[in-house]
Amino acid sequence: MAKLSVNPTRMEMSRLKRQLKTATRGHKLLKDKLDELMKQFLEIVRENKRLREEAESALEKAYQNFVIARAVLSENYLGEALMIPQQSVAVQVSARNIMSVNVPVFHFEKEAGSGDIFPYGLAFTSGELDSAMESFSVAMEPLLRLAESEKTAQLLAQEIERTRRRVNALENVMIPNYQETIKFIAMKLEENERANTTRLMKVKDMVLKKSIEEKKKQDEAAMGV
Repeated sequence: MAKLSVNPTRMEMSRLKRQLKTATRGHKLLKDKLDELMKQFLEIVRENKRLREEAESALEKAYQNFVIARAVLSENYLGEALMIPQQSVAVQVSARNIMSVNVPVFHFEKEAGSGDIFPYGLAFTSGELDSAMESFSVAMEPLLRLAESEKTAQLLAQEIERTRRRVNALENVMIPNYQETIKFIAMKLEENERANTTRLMKVKDMVLKKSIEEKKKQDEAAMGV
């Protein structure tokens, strides 16, 4: 790993140790967040699968009945029967927070004109058309929930990717770089300390040697007297 370009001083090493501690703590928090995001994402995916199957089943039944109804009724009559719908769906969008991700929540309610989903008289239409209308009505709720679930899954997937990149950057780049740089500074400081110790020992030897020589001269001068 590449070490950072810093001065090999004790102050710099203390600063890097603090940053390493912060990065390590941040890595743990992000890792925990990533694990929880993955858990939430998998739950959403399972719910997504259930809603999709429910919606597809209702729509398949609706289309089958509608095809039969088209075969029984004329196209003009079918168009007139479905021209003015009796119900509509009002949707309001709010948001909820999942691990710092704002995901949509759809609040919807059916607004009925006469309380009946059929916009036509039952006496002159086929039972297949009635079944198709009922199936389309049943499919409305899982379809809206499916849209909510898929958008939530998309947003969580994006956040998971962003969090994974940050975790990898800390784990594979920043933290190793801090560790390598701290190790380099520690080695430099030890090397400098050994060099200083060697110099002090040489100075001590020189002072001691000089002191011995001066003592010897003093003794020789005293003997000469």
